Amino acid sequence: MKVSSCCWRLTSLAFTLLFLLISNISFAQEAGDSEIPSDESVISSGETLFNNNCRVCHAVHEQVVGPALNEVYVRRPLPWLQEFIKNSQKVIQGGDEYAVNLYNQFNKTEMPSFDFSNEEVLSILAYVKSETEKGPAVAQTTDAAGGEGVAAQPGSTVDSGFVTAILIALLVVLVLILVVLGILISVVTKYIKQKSELNETDQEIVDQKFSLIKLAKSPGFIWIVTFVFTAIVLKTVIDGLLTVGVQAGYAPTQPIAFSHKLHAGDFEIDCNYCHTGVRISKNANIPSPNICMNCHSGINKVTGATESSKEIQKIYDAIENNEPIRWVRVHNLPDLAYFNHSQHVKVGGIECQTCHGPVETMEVVQQSTSLTMGWCIDCHRKTEINSQGNEYYDKLVELHSETSKDPMVVEDIGGLECAKCHY
Repeated sequence: MKVSSCCWRLTSLAFTLLFLLISNISFAQEAGDSEIPSDESVISSGETLFNNNCRVCHAVHEQVVGPALNEVYVRRPLPWLQEFIKNSQKVIQGGDEYAVNLYNQFNKTEMPSFDFSNEEVLSILAYVKSETEKGPAVAQTTDAAGGEGVAAQPGSTVDSGFVTAILIALLVVLVLILVVLGILISVVTKYIKQKSELNETDQEIVDQKFSLIKLAKSPGFIWIVTFVFTAIVLKTVIDGLLTVGVQAGYAPTQPIAFSHKLHAGDFEIDCNYCHTGVRISKNANIPSPNICMNCHSGINKVTGATESSKEIQKIYDAIENNEPIRWVRVHNLPDLAYFNHSQHVKVGGIECQTCHGPVETMEVVQQSTSLTMGWCIDCHRKTEINSQGNEYYDKLVELHSETSKDPMVVEDIGGLECAKCHY
């Protein structure tokens, strides 16, 4: 009776601990939810802020450049989110373990700082919560209407800390169950030996001892170990193959320390001024030194400077020696893929940041998106065609309206045909 009572108490304790753990997780989720506004006007304001500032790098249900944001208000406390969204680098440099791990996980991609108020951050989180509750299918429809939602791969919906805690709790329960079973086997064995007269075969079974060596040599154990090892190796190989050619986060050192943040951000120079081919040709083209000198030839006159900086002098040297500046290409599609800048920028009205990320915040330009085939296809499935004022689309819009009530997207006009990009 004492042994049975002990076993029952141990089992009850294990399940009580598991219940308390799950209850605490649920309580934390409810506490995080309660701080997020649910007013429609706040959600609408948050959607506008999200689309204008966040959508290039984030989606609610899918991982893009940064992590998926579904249930982010549950994963971290609200004050932490407000501080991180407004100045992530400050939080990272402060040594916050979660922020540092997140930064390293996503290839040390720097998230730009935002001059948001706490109320604006709350409105963004309200929109994220609204999209989280709608689920992935509804979120995709919303992205298609918005025209700029682009994703690369599914994102995680559960914080790894919660998963680890649950796994540890389950492991504790399993160990306790094994202990209980061991005690029961020991008690039953002693009882059989004392109360029963056993034949030789039964006595041999009762007296047998557990052997780790025999277990390790058993066919079943060998098969399990082989299966687990093979599965881990295959997953590692597949994960490695999926990253071949993916250069997200690539930021090479350039021959001249050109700051896009200074030129495109602080001085608000239009991308098209330097990249003159972006609206009229397949290539955006790299600016020649002559374009640089359109401004810099007059800067010294205005400022009264008698000497140029070391980096600016490199431009003068290139012109005097009639040598090109050997810029290192950052965004480089494989030769088998055809991409036309004018078709996307001029005709499609796609902003540069959609593919290149917030370049106006980058001291050193880096590849923000994966630029994989799946990433492009996902964009074609979601991006709505802007047919206003373009007679070319009138008949297509008419035919599309006869068969569907949804907006016409790139996919509907052949955007997924192989020959569009491979010919």
